[in-house]
Parts: sequence; C-alpha cells; structure tokens
Amino acid sequence: MRAKNYLEVKVMGNNIPEVKLGVIAVSRDCFVISLSERRRAAVKDACGKKGIDLFEAKTTVENETDMQKAVEEVTAAGCNALLVFLGNFGPETPETLIAKYFDGPVMYAAAAEETGKDLINGRGDAYCGMLNCSYNLGLRNLKAYIPEYPVGTAEEIADMIADFVPVARVLIGLANLKIITFGPRPQDFFACNAPIKPLYDLGVEIQENSELDLLVAYRAHKDDPRIADVVADMANELGMEGNQYPDLLPRMAQFELTLLDWAEQNRGARKYVAFADKCWPAFPSEFGFEPCYVNSRLASRGIPVACEVDIYGALSEYIGACITGDAVTLLDINNSVPRDIYEEDIKGKYDYTLKDTFMGFHCGNTPFCKLAKGAAVKYQLIQNRLLENGGEPDFTRGTLEGDIAAGQITFFRLHGAADGTLHSYIAQGEVLPVATRSFGGIGIFAIPEMGRFYRHVLIEKNYPHHGAVAFGHVGKALFSIFNYLGVDDIAFNQPKGMLYPTENPFAE
Repeated sequence: MRAKNYLEVKVMGNNIPEVKLGVIAVSRDCFVISLSERRRAAVKDACGKKGIDLFEAKTTVENETDMQKAVEEVTAAGCNALLVFLGNFGPETPETLIAKYFDGPVMYAAAAEETGKDLINGRGDAYCGMLNCSYNLGLRNLKAYIPEYPVGTAEEIADMIADFVPVARVLIGLANLKIITFGPRPQDFFACNAPIKPLYDLGVEIQENSELDLLVAYRAHKDDPRIADVVADMANELGMEGNQYPDLLPRMAQFELTLLDWAEQNRGARKYVAFADKCWPAFPSEFGFEPCYVNSRLASRGIPVACEVDIYGALSEYIGACITGDAVTLLDINNSVPRDIYEEDIKGKYDYTLKDTFMGFHCGNTPFCKLAKGAAVKYQLIQNRLLENGGEPDFTRGTLEGDIAAGQITFFRLHGAADGTLHSYIAQGEVLPVATRSFGGIGIFAIPEMGRFYRHVLIEKNYPHHGAVAFGHVGKALFSIFNYLGVDDIAFNQPKGMLYPTENPFAE
C-alpha cells in the first residue's frame, strides 16, 4: 500500500500510542462500598483539574463477577491503561485478577484516610490492603505498576497517574512494536550484538531484511510523484543556511518515502515500527548519499532509525520517544573533552570535573529540532576519506551536522547481552552550551560522576558504544519501565560514597 501524497504519509507517521486511562474502584465487602465510590469520584475530579482524561467505571469490584463486568466496561470504553483504586481495604483475589484479564498496563494505588474526625465509618484501611494486594500479585506472577508511595489523597493519586501515563505509553508501544532491520552489522561492530529471544520476551516483533531488499525498494521509488513534496518539506526545514546541497534532496526524499512505504507494507499485525539500518560502507556508494538526514527526520516524527543495525539502540530510542512524545537520538559515547576546552569553557562555570564530561557524537542522525543554530546537511568526513579518497564529496553527502542544543538529557540503553539476558542503564545530565569545535552531530555532555559510571557500568558490564538520548530528565519513568519489564540489572550513575561492586575502595 502506498500513501497517495506526502501529507498523508506525514499523518501516517504517528507512531506513538495514545493512552486512554480508566479507573476501577475495588471494595472489600465488609467495608462501606460508598466510601470507595466517593473516593473514586474524587480521583476523577482531581485528574480533570490536572487535564488528565480518566474514564470512571461505574462497576465497583467486590467479587469476581464484578471484576469481569468492570473489565468489560473499561474495555468497551476503549481504555488501554488502567488504575485499580483501593478506596478501602479491597478484595485481594478480584482486584488482582483485574491485572490478569485487562489487556494493558495496570497501576495500583490506595486511598489515604482523609480526616481524624471520621475514623469509624470513614476509615478504609487501604494502607493495609495494598500489602495484601501486592502479595497476591506476586503469587499470580502478575506485573503491575506501583508508585514509589502508592497511598495518597485524590490530588496525590492524580499526580501518580500523571507519572504513570508515559510508562503506560511505552508498555503499550512495546506490546505493539515491530523493529525492521536492513543488513548485517558492519564489520567489527560486534558491540551491536542483538540476541532476538529477549525481544520476543518483551513482546516485540522483528523483521530482518537484506540491504538488497532496501535497494530494490529504493529503485522502485524512482520518479515517485510525491518526491517533490518531500523535497519542499526538507528545504523548508533546513532553510537557506542548512540546505547546502539542494541537488541531493531528491535522492534523500526518495529514500524517505521508501522507508515510510516499507513500514506501511510490513507492519503486519503491529501498530508501530522502528528501524535499524546498515548505513556504511556499501550504502552511500550504492544509494548515492548518506542516510543520516533522512534518519533524523523519521526520528523527529516518532519513528526511530538506528544506525549500524543497532537493534537494541532502536528499541531504546523508541522507548525514549514514547516517554517524551518528542524527538530522540542515538549517539556514540565518543570522545573525551580536551583539557584546554574544559579549562576555557567549563571549569568554574559549571559544577563538573573533566571526568564528568564527554562528547556524544554520530555522523548526522540527530533531528534538526535538537541542534543549535547553524546546523546543515554536510558530508561524512570519515567516509569521504575512505570511499572518495578525501576528494570533492558526492555520495558521502547527507549527514545533518551541528552542535546539539544545550539542555537536560537522559542517556540510557536497554540492551540484550550476549548471553540473552536484558540489562539497562540510566544516567541523567545535560548538554552544555559549549562549542565542540568538531564535526558531525555532536555535543559536550556532562553527567555527574560520569568517570566512575563509564568504568564500572559501561566498561565493566560490556555495554556497546551506542546510547539513546532523551531530551529531558526521564530517569524516573525509565526505571519504572525497566522494572516493570523484569530487567534485574538497572544501573545508574551512582553518587560519591556509593561504591559500585567492582569499584576499588582504595582508589583516589
């Protein structure tokens, strides 16, 4: 199936789930049911004041029959994520069976007591009920999202729901995601090892293809009538300063349409897609350009395209896109910051040591909207040396280059290790407003205690050089997601005084 025009393609590029929340209140039959119902209504009202749309199931669950009716009610309303609300102690079996029969992520939270003036009929004991609820979830091997402190007033529970929304968006996305790959890893890129079984364990589908499949599809899009619209959109995005090779845009537009059409024709039973593509060394000479700028454009629309067939990089990017609802990128944890740049532009201005800093780089896949002023389509310097003998660039053009805009970031990765187990790391920091003096899509990153994190997490646990970047501090949501997914190893940049298991306590 081919979209009729480019505007239609852009609409179909909506690749991030929309969360529709429901709430089911539960009540133990020896408590006053109206207490749970009143508290449920208060939660809905508090959510409305915060701009959170919450469907309120009118069936209050006291037994298994109620449970079935309530699940049918929220399902019929189109809910794909759910709060099970303990307005009082709650019935252990029916309330946990909700998580079994509801098709979507489920959060559990409990009502705090409102006033010391009404602790007879107005006492719900949900603080106690959450303990039995969690025990029963464990007995049934059921996954659920439970906030850090899951007991609160209606307003506090509304805040918990706001934290749950990005988590639910990721979980819904992963359950409906297909990662499409083209080509094997480039030679000597064993770090992008991608055991498939953990993807299936997460509920993610995968389709692996040859570079030749992609080349055939690309050639079939020659003279596609939509190319002109894509070229115009690219030129508008880049502006006069950024559009340094206007003759290259039709080639890249043809490729963008190829990927979008491939996604539509191959998503199958899945709603969402991400790509992991081989981008060198054969790609530029055969396609006639570097794919980086096109990759950046898709990433800005919630369709990550990971470089170098990094399947778990694509997975991580997609998670970041679902959390933020914004563009993400994939970068090499690339090079140290020279001491002279640190002394001139960082020391005394920002509270970081030299070892807290590094440069994150890739050839040019970071979306235009995340680059500082002056970004432009350029050529891949390293590939130009290798493939065009350092001469006038032709097919090594197509990177999107510029310094990454300053601001908060989270560097993270969910990774399938060689033994088939899942590992992850999360490190919050920032991109500094300091010129890199270098090439590619690049920025000076600062993460507290990065030096120790680099040695005792990234190196010690055999992580590859690629990390996903979300533009904001989203560690809280990432930790909840990885925990929900059953990832036992969730590493982070530990503060001073909190030693890593492999850290030498006598080192200075």
